[in-house]
Amino acid sequence: MKRWQIILVRMAILALVLGAWELAPRMGFVNPMLLPPLSEVLAMLKTQIARPVVQEAIMITALEVIVAFIIAVPIGAAAGVAIAEFPYAGAIFKPMLFYVFSIPKSIFLPMFILIFGIGFQQKVAYAAFTTAFVVLMSATAAVESVKSDYILVARSFGATPLQILRRVYVPSMMPVLLETLRISMIFNFTGVMIAEMYASRTGIGHLISNWGENFQMPQLFAGVIMLAVVAIAFNETVRFLEARCSTWRT
Repeated sequence: MKRWQIILVRMAILALVLGAWELAPRMGFVNPMLLPPLSEVLAMLKTQIARPVVQEAIMITALEVIVAFIIAVPIGAAAGVAIAEFPYAGAIFKPMLFYVFSIPKSIFLPMFILIFGIGFQQKVAYAAFTTAFVVLMSATAAVESVKSDYILVARSFGATPLQILRRVYVPSMMPVLLETLRISMIFNFTGVMIAEMYASRTGIGHLISNWGENFQMPQLFAGVIMLAVVAIAFNETVRFLEARCSTWRT
């Protein structure tokens, strides 16, 4: 199937879903108190975005996501490369890390609240904690995916470790690393939202939680659309970069 046909099919499915969202509550198939029509939600979205309180909440959440991401990615990547490059360390820590990775990270949130309190530090620390494990596991797999023949050839030509890292590891790992960034941002964003909804006085997650608790469904769905647009925009940006870098892998 050609690309334009795929795009048309996607647009048709999206139009069908949005049309059903608008018509179902208006025709009585769904209780409008539970699912407001799409037009009402979009009108509420426009109203909410213009509110200074919502704008401030979006800025706080964005800052928390960015700071947590900046902290988690280098730490997780460095730990993943170290585990993959040093077999002895991998043999010791890999089983332990897989065990911790399999545990739902939400059970650790009360511990972060007790340590950092309810504030910016707690949300950033928790999101960085949940994200670092994803980056670590992916970075380990990325290093192990590099063909040993490439490294052997580079060393035989006298390449330094820095040259091997820059000209062998990075090009071979780039598609996996970009996929890792895309996935880790999802975990990072989810971590911030959980922390804001569970115990917070600021952020868009706190507002969405309040709207849900007070049964303000138009505001709730407007907040969900707002977050979905941001997440999709980032996801598609990284997907574009990933497609551009995929030619590096041979």
